[in-house]
Amino acid sequence: MTNSETPQNKNRLIALTRRFFELEASGGLLLVAAAVLALIAANTSGVEAYNFIFNLSVRLWINDGLMAIFFLLVGLEIKREFVAGQLSSKDQAVLPAIAAVGGMVVPALIYAFINKDHPDTLQGWAIPSATDIAFSLGVLALLGSRAPLTLKVLLTAVAVIDDLGAILIIALFYSAHIYVVPLCIAAAALAVLIGMNRKGVSHLAPFLLVGAVLWGAMLQSGIHPTIAGVLTALCIPLTSQSNPERRPLEALEHKLHPWVVYMILPIFAFANAGVPFDGITLESFLHPVAFGITAGLFAGKVIGIFGTIFLSVKSGLCKLPQGLNWAHIWGLSHLCGIGFTMSLFIGELALKGSHEQIEVRMGVLTGSILSALAGYMVLRKR
Repeated sequence: MTNSETPQNKNRLIALTRRFFELEASGGLLLVAAAVLALIAANTSGVEAYNFIFNLSVRLWINDGLMAIFFLLVGLEIKREFVAGQLSSKDQAVLPAIAAVGGMVVPALIYAFINKDHPDTLQGWAIPSATDIAFSLGVLALLGSRAPLTLKVLLTAVAVIDDLGAILIIALFYSAHIYVVPLCIAAAALAVLIGMNRKGVSHLAPFLLVGAVLWGAMLQSGIHPTIAGVLTALCIPLTSQSNPERRPLEALEHKLHPWVVYMILPIFAFANAGVPFDGITLESFLHPVAFGITAGLFAGKVIGIFGTIFLSVKSGLCKLPQGLNWAHIWGLSHLCGIGFTMSLFIGELALKGSHEQIEVRMGVLTGSILSALAGYMVLRKR
């Protein structure tokens, strides 16, 4: 190799790396890679090292600490969409809101029905109700021009409302015993955040500092600390009162996005997606937890989302977005069955036993893979 070839190879590698991170599907591809690595690590001689690295305390820091930053980003996206985005008007919000509710209720009912005779696993009813926006948009991006822009807009809106529903579920149903003193400190921190918002504070540092106090207090209060990320995000102003061109919320969203998509979510996936294959049989997939999650994600999402949109349009309550047909809605309903990140996260909160955790991961991975393949194939034919 000549000296001139070495810089060319370096430049080519840099160009390829830049192109990868510019791809809309790159975040979803990294999540897939992290999940595959977790499966490999859990089923090779490295399983002991895997379990040692991601022991309980480290996994708690990932799920309670790093995921609070993920929820901060989710909260920023939710506020932007409802204040100035796709969900800012009633006409724009009705259809995705109806679809999101149907896409959460039906999977939960399917899981609850399958686990009705197992009270110890029934509390995992919310696991298949979640949608992973990074994965679903990543699969949609792989379709290129076959997926119209209107479909991406509708999928994003449904996923954002789904995220809001998942946050409410976590706050209401998956919090521990409440401790009064830390809760009072958390309430005071939240009051400070609201006060800064109303006073027109536009610098991000005070919001993030008080948000960190809020996270610490909620960690001790019994309410899941990731909710602190959402509450902090909702208090950050969309625009500065003194300078309308300054947009603190969007600035923070743009700064957080690459860190969350390319670091935090892959770390979470690697720490939580490993399933040891030893001893797994066909009967394992028919376990009430695994089967309930798989059925909820793969069938429940389609029934809930496609069914509610169909009834809403046929009854005259809503109109099908321009440029979309029923095949598009069918494919979108399958893509919303990719639950991965949110489903694994809720599963960690809902079912604590090690055996149940394996069933959760099996169900989430199976349901998400089937949904991704079905959604891709349906839309590709269009």
